[in-house]
Amino acid sequence: MATPLHPHSQTGLAAGTRTIHPVWLRFTHWLNALAVSIMITSGWRIYNASPLYDFRFAAGMTLGGWLGGALQWHFAGMWLLTANGLFYLAMNLGSGRLIRRFFPLSLRAFAIDLTAALRGRLSHADLRHYNAVQRLAYLFAMFDIAVLVLSGLVLWKSVQFATLRTLLGGYDAARHIHFIAMALLSAFIVVHVLMVALVPRTLAAMIRGR
Repeated sequence: MATPLHPHSQTGLAAGTRTIHPVWLRFTHWLNALAVSIMITSGWRIYNASPLYDFRFAAGMTLGGWLGGALQWHFAGMWLLTANGLFYLAMNLGSGRLIRRFFPLSLRAFAIDLTAALRGRLSHADLRHYNAVQRLAYLFAMFDIAVLVLSGLVLWKSVQFATLRTLLGGYDAARHIHFIAMALLSAFIVVHVLMVALVPRTLAAMIRGR
């Protein structure tokens, strides 16, 4: 005769199989990963043609093969990133997910969760809820991508976006802003991948949704 599950076990099972990420979120997440990968690696090749700083990226790390090819890849990635980002933002706002998942957020909560994370004591038992560190990191990534797009518009069409160019401090300043924003996004990706490696369930949830 089968032994009935304890009520808490049934609750845990139901919570474990509950949908965490809807289809639209998983779709935009992976499209965003593709678009960002294209833009960063092609951007490195474009950077190499006229470096801002005293270094260049290894050719094997870049996409496009030459400046013209890299520009084509970069523009393709730009349209994908922009369209996908606008859809992601619209869905988050329209569904109320942006408020539910990322707010409230306070410096005190961030400090507490960051301390717990550095000590290896931050719980990831319930993937339906973001801790304060995740909330701030994801909001920063959204803001950083917006800065990348805006500064990229100035580099692409400086005359047409003259007001935006002025707000960013001029064309040369926009180049520095664009590069720094790219570097910060790359750092976010490294940390993000590291955290996924430490908590593999998050990858499964982003693939299966549960």
